Amino acid sequence: MPRYSEERRQAVVTKLLPPHNLSPQVIAEQEGISLGTVYTWRKQARAEGRCLPDALGKGTDGWSSKDKFNAVLETASMNAQETAEYCRRRGIFPEQLGRWRHDCEQAASLSHSERQREADAAKQQRKRIKALEKELARKNEALAETAALLALRKKARAIWGDEDA
Repeated sequence: MPRYSEERRQAVVTKLLPPHNLSPQVIAEQEGISLGTVYTWRKQARAEGRCLPDALGKGTDGWSSKDKFNAVLETASMNAQETAEYCRRRGIFPEQLGRWRHDCEQAASLSHSERQREADAAKQQRKRIKALEKELARKNEALAETAALLALRKKARAIWGDEDA
């Protein structure tokens, strides 16, 4: 297993960021490094606190909730000009960052009772889905039984020569 210098590792990780926005697959092919190594380096950079979305080339679709939260944290103390520069470097719009900040604030403001109500509602939905699935299975069995009886009835009439078949 080849040992790579810290400079090379940092250069590869930098290619994941704007303005390059290269995917790990492309970087692995270009650099002749295994894809697993690129993913490992990206994971290590994230552990160091760097914001490295999964797919920068896809706009904000590649940004996980954790990445969005980290971007909000990174820009919390910045003024408008610094925030705009940050957004340009990351390939996002300040409006998107504002929405993410709002979403983070909303998530933090959910009270315990609201979370409990949401959990209860989800539990009720799961129960209802389970009951409907059970009813559907019962009806499918009844339908299969009816179809089998009709087929047997048709065969019996054919065998015994029933005229009203």
